[in-house]
Amino acid sequence: MSPSAEAPPAEQQTPATARRIVQLALPALVVLAAEPLYVLVDTAVVGHLGRVPLAAVAVSGTVMSAAAWLGTLLAYGTTGRSARRFGAGDRAGAIAEGVQASWLALGTGVLVALAAQVLAGPIAGALAGDAVTAHAAAGWLRIAALGAPGLLLAAAGNGWMRGVQDTRRPLLFVLGANVLSAILCPLLVYPVGWGLTGSAIANVVAQTVSGGSFLVALVRATSELRPTLQVIWRQLVLGRDLFIRGAAFQACFVSATAVASRFGVASVGAHQIALQLWFFSSLVLDAVAIAAQSLVGAALGASDGALARDVARRVTIAGAVAGVAFGLLALAGAGVVPGWFTGDRGVIEQAAIIWPWFIGMMPFAGVVFALDGVLIGAGDVRYMRNITLASAMFGFLPAIWLAYGLDLGIRGVWAGLTLFIMIRFVTMVWRWRSARWAVLGATR
Repeated sequence: MSPSAEAPPAEQQTPATARRIVQLALPALVVLAAEPLYVLVDTAVVGHLGRVPLAAVAVSGTVMSAAAWLGTLLAYGTTGRSARRFGAGDRAGAIAEGVQASWLALGTGVLVALAAQVLAGPIAGALAGDAVTAHAAAGWLRIAALGAPGLLLAAAGNGWMRGVQDTRRPLLFVLGANVLSAILCPLLVYPVGWGLTGSAIANVVAQTVSGGSFLVALVRATSELRPTLQVIWRQLVLGRDLFIRGAAFQACFVSATAVASRFGVASVGAHQIALQLWFFSSLVLDAVAIAAQSLVGAALGASDGALARDVARRVTIAGAVAGVAFGLLALAGAGVVPGWFTGDRGVIEQAAIIWPWFIGMMPFAGVVFALDGVLIGAGDVRYMRNITLASAMFGFLPAIWLAYGLDLGIRGVWAGLTLFIMIRFVTMVWRWRSARWAVLGATR
């Protein structure tokens, strides 16, 4: 019997219980958290070299985060497409999606690495505040960018493995590579004496080992490794919609920081604290969304609309529960948490203004993030793109610039962020309830 004719695994034929959602979400959470935790280690190591090396990593790390963002888009798009094939009993087809995503990742990664060799100087010069920092940042970036092919190959590997509901190996690959890098970084920076260059080399080693591990797993899973331009093109179209959606998010966050800064140093400091806590909570909520991508895609691929809707209901409840839990934690820590980040009384007072908005939006954000996963798993990304753009252009951006014009302070900025979440909440729940997203079949 050929792989494409194999029956779906038993775990795929059963309803998505809370236990199954947790089984998929927890490993995804560890993988999502691994990179930010390593960045913290890298920052701590480099920080002891002095102010200039630390500033250089901050500048060039911002550029490399754009490559990581491309990887996230690639992983999300691949998960939904692969999960549909898997749900239809076509495991070979699910892995084939990973093959084409890996070709796309490799090509994009090589382009990023080559572009960095030419553009590192101008980019660092534009972002850095002085020539010394710019020179150091450009040197770090030229080396670190050599890890881009591995970084994107790992993203593609995460995508197809999540699609076939294999969460153990991605966990091992990513954690192993990051532990290796966390060991190498201080060794290369200090005893070996390579300084900032050692940090960049440790990054490259981690990303190359991780990407190589996923590539070996792919080669062992299939002998059909040739690129198929038609499939790659469809993945690019899907990635385009996710890219536009992500760009809308970035525009909102940049605008929010720009407006917050106009209300004074204390306001932008408080905004930064709340925003980083928001990013941390979104990391956890994204784990639920990844479980939704895999389970919804598999159910639709199996042409089981009832199961897909049941999965959507369950992960939406899970997202809401997680959002409420974060809201309650934020409420309990209202008088304590801001003090972990600063002793400045003015910043803490501004954070107290933000806090009710931060707490109030969390349950709705939990639902929105879960439904993001449902619609990505269903391949309904055009709708997501349009709704995100509309929420940004007709809700969030006018609201925060109105807050600036009327001098509403940091309260107006976070009211705008809450409006952004609420518009997406209403429109995403409507889409979920309509079931128009639930298109059956191995492809959408």
